[in-house]
Amino acid sequence: MNTSLNISLSSAVLLAVAFWLTLVKDVSTFQPDFAEPIINISVAIGRDATFTCHVRHLGGYRVGWVKANTKAIQAIHEQVITHNPRVTVSHADLNTWNLHIKSVMEEDRGGYMCQLNTDPMKSQIGYLDVVIPPDFITEDTSSDVIVPEGSSVKLTCRAKGYPEPVVTWRREDGTEIVLKDSAGTKQLVTSYRGEVLKLVKISRSEMGSYLCIASNGVPPSVSKRISLSIHFHPVIQVPNQLVGAPLGTDVSIECLVEASPKSINYWVKDTEMIVSSPKYQVQDIPKSLYETKMTMTVRAIQKEDMGSYRCIAKNSLGEVDSSIRLYEIPQPNRKVYSPKYGTDQNDIVKPGGNGDKSSKPKLTYPTDDEEQQYGGSAEDFEDMIDSMQPHQHHHHHSHQQQHPYGSRPTSRSPFGSMDHPNSINGRNGNGNGGGTSSNSNNKNLIPLMNDIATRKPFVIPPGRAGDGSLEGSNAAGQRITTELLGLWRSVLVLLGTSWYAIHRQRH
Repeated sequence: MNTSLNISLSSAVLLAVAFWLTLVKDVSTFQPDFAEPIINISVAIGRDATFTCHVRHLGGYRVGWVKANTKAIQAIHEQVITHNPRVTVSHADLNTWNLHIKSVMEEDRGGYMCQLNTDPMKSQIGYLDVVIPPDFITEDTSSDVIVPEGSSVKLTCRAKGYPEPVVTWRREDGTEIVLKDSAGTKQLVTSYRGEVLKLVKISRSEMGSYLCIASNGVPPSVSKRISLSIHFHPVIQVPNQLVGAPLGTDVSIECLVEASPKSINYWVKDTEMIVSSPKYQVQDIPKSLYETKMTMTVRAIQKEDMGSYRCIAKNSLGEVDSSIRLYEIPQPNRKVYSPKYGTDQNDIVKPGGNGDKSSKPKLTYPTDDEEQQYGGSAEDFEDMIDSMQPHQHHHHHSHQQQHPYGSRPTSRSPFGSMDHPNSINGRNGNGNGGGTSSNSNNKNLIPLMNDIATRKPFVIPPGRAGDGSLEGSNAAGQRITTELLGLWRSVLVLLGTSWYAIHRQRH
């Protein structure tokens, strides 16, 4: 009986041990583990950050958060341990656990560990990087600078931030920065990298605003404007020191001033300052930070306005002046125009033709200028020859074919066969030359010469100008033309009378 009972107890113990071992084996098989690693976070200062720890098969185990560098426990499961009020925890289910840090600060930077209280302990780390946008260190940064021309200056811009900012210099107006080494070699650059910008032997062209820009990849970048003023005494340049204009017109004179600080500019004539008035217009036109254009306009200038004018520039470093002389340009008495050419050699167009009162007369010239010395046109000579045709036909018998008018007049000899006795082609009383002249011919010459002398000769044009027109309304031109016509007629009558007297004496 006892033996049977002992066997039963031993069997029960063995069954219990086997069951326990089986249970322990199953528990070790489903221990918690991390489903994926924690993601690192980079957040600008003042923003919120959240770490997420993904766990599987958590079972009855707990999740804890620890700051790696200080070993400070942040939270265990759902309980916050740290005294930092900006730290909180949350979980969506048993598999997702979150650590929240609000308004992160620079001291929050570092690693954060997610732990499981297994044996041995399991953990993984995510890193928080707190970045800081750049900012200038006021006490280490230059303010506006004033230096004399030719000196050297250092412009400094220091900035803080995380990561460390990079400082770049530019000119506000976009012009190039002039860099010089110890040997004086110049280098022109659009930008310069570095906290200190050194300018050596600066000139007035380097005056202006310089921008230092700090950036580290964290928005926003910051910039500071530093004004560089370069002082020098005034300088004046005068484009035209001698200016002329006719009386009654407006004339402007100008001076170019360079000065820093800004100069006081004014005009003087005969020790008297000139200000803007109905007679004078005075203006100062800024061209750059140190350049100014001084202009003065004198309206309706008169004799008393001629003379010397002084432009004066004055600042705290000095005074300078320059002179401009204004003189009179005589006005022309009349306008001279050249005639327009027509189609007919002796065509003179008179004003008012064809009912057009505004039309101007035009004048044409003959093709041969030598004809003008005889005071008549080709038609005049044709008429003269026609009056002599019967006589010449009676005395001139030639086997050669004759011209219908006998000997045709030429530009050298307008009288045809009746040339002057002393001319090369003339006839003498002995009949040499192919013909003779009688007293009857001489009688015909008197009315003929008078007729030629009284005919309208060619008008001598008063002159030529750019448009080629004749100024018919110009009183001076009409007066000169009338005088020349009278003189021309007198000369022709005198020449005809003299020729007739000489010719008659010879016969």
